[in-house]
Amino acid sequence: MPSSPANSLVELRNLTFGYGERVILDDISLSIPRGKVTALMGASGGGKTTVLRLIGGQNRAQRGELLFDGQDVTRMDQTQLYAARRRMGMLFQFGALFADLDVFENVAFPLREHTDLSESLIRDVVLMKLNAVGLRGARGLMPSEVSGGMARRVALARAIVLDPELVMYDEPFAGLDPISLGTAAQLIRRLNDAMGLTSIVVSHDLEETFRIADQVVILANGRIAAQGTPEEVKRSTDPLVQQFVQAQAEGPVHFHYPGPSVEQDFGVEQV
Repeated sequence: MPSSPANSLVELRNLTFGYGERVILDDISLSIPRGKVTALMGASGGGKTTVLRLIGGQNRAQRGELLFDGQDVTRMDQTQLYAARRRMGMLFQFGALFADLDVFENVAFPLREHTDLSESLIRDVVLMKLNAVGLRGARGLMPSEVSGGMARRVALARAIVLDPELVMYDEPFAGLDPISLGTAAQLIRRLNDAMGLTSIVVSHDLEETFRIADQVVILANGRIAAQGTPEEVKRSTDPLVQQFVQAQAEGPVHFHYPGPSVEQDFGVEQV
């Protein structure tokens, strides 16, 4: 069962969102428990990143509510939304570092944007966050001088530099070698527990994600196909969930995107 409101930092209540006539999320309800790591998984196009964008207010739902610490993000004005975002951290796919700023300045950017801290305090905070991800010694390097795994860790330091309550990770393991992937996964788990964070991880990497997650949510066809602990999701008998967990080519999720028939597109006469 979903967490009770008192134990949830984020709640989606009967939420619907789509682009034009294409429905991405169809009347879904979901709770993100405080202090836990929740994984959003499922086939590509299932609405995982859309959930993150809705929480951050980049998109607004057509129907339903999205509560962040009890406040409906869908009804926030710009000032309220700006304040809410200060309590959130975001790690984008592939890091999204500023190419013309060094590692130190990338991490310092949110502090300069959102606070009036002195330069000496900014220096101390940035070095502490870089130390937490093992990169204090890389402060003077440019993004072009660090590996993909290091860039992801720099982005993580930037995501936590304002001490957020919620950190959202959009495909944090994409493109990483096995060593960097394992390091990133354990770092997410350790930071969540050490800093008392609430974490939402969008990922397709089953093994590492199942290892660090407290709760797994499988999104498919605009709805929640499965929800529970990693072991509970693995035991699901739903064909769609099993297709995803077992990486099966054939199943409810089709390879071809819905569209006109081959005959209609190519003018092939049916015999």
